[in-house]
Amino acid sequence: MASKVMDLIYWKDTERSGMVLTALVVGLLSLFQLSIITVVSTVSVAVMCFTISVRIYYQLLYILSWGDGEHPFKSYLDMDISFSGEQADFYMQKAIFLALSAVDSLRRLFFVENLFESLKLLFLMYLVTYLGALCNGLTILIISVIALFSLPLFYERRQEQVDGFIGKIQAKIDNVKDFLRRLAQGGGPPPDTTPGGAKPKTQ
Repeated sequence: MASKVMDLIYWKDTERSGMVLTALVVGLLSLFQLSIITVVSTVSVAVMCFTISVRIYYQLLYILSWGDGEHPFKSYLDMDISFSGEQADFYMQKAIFLALSAVDSLRRLFFVENLFESLKLLFLMYLVTYLGALCNGLTILIISVIALFSLPLFYERRQEQVDGFIGKIQAKIDNVKDFLRRLAQGGGPPPDTTPGGAKPKTQ
């Protein structure tokens, strides 16, 4: 019985996520043909037409004594979305800290505090130029939204295979990073990982 309940909850969450994903993708695809002002205003009109129609319908049911007169969106209206003073200060300080950390990291990278880290950023930005030539930012945003909803489900179903594949890629990346680090430091053989250093050659 418990497993059936969990399956039902999981199915409802998946269905809700699918509806949100569909709405987001359709909205983003609309931006290819329409301006963002047109999309926002059209969506707002559609939502308002729906909510006003539902509100009038419930009011008519109450007038005809077929309903209790309860507001159909009472749960949303009663939802507490306010912040206390301490919470507001905490999130504001956190936002300021993240912004200053990002600026400090960019300053270190652009003014070459660490040559290896700046070279990595240069290589990444060079790859981004090719990405920008292939597609625009809106296309990347749509792909990111689809990946945000799809990848967690894919990982949950194939966790072992994904972990193994990521481990192999991470090992190769570590090897390349080690090679580039030694190259930036003037080359030289890789460090000896055997205990006590190099072993003598056997005759």
